[in-house]
Amino acid sequence: MSSRKYRKLSEQEQKTFLKFQPEIHYSNRYKDDYFEYRHVILPKPMLKAIPKDYFDDETNTLRLLHEDEWRGLGITQSLGWKHYETHQPEPWILLFKREL
Repeated sequence: MSSRKYRKLSEQEQKTFLKFQPEIHYSNRYKDDYFEYRHVILPKPMLKAIPKDYFDDETNTLRLLHEDEWRGLGITQSLGWKHYETHQPEPWILLFKREL
């Protein structure tokens, strides 16, 4: 497993993702006894613009991103959400959760 390399996007890099922001889809929230969940679907062309160091070397999917990183990509959610998984068969789908 590759190590998590935190790197916040520069302001210039963040500007690259502004054009994709209206196309980001947020699922309805769902929950179990402990967490609230949602998935975020990125536009497929957006994946090609994301820096290579945001990807896991072994799986070629996005690694787990810190809050500053996913917000820098244009994902907007209220506080408390954690990126806990990327759906490997569909790498443009990011899974988030937060404690109830």
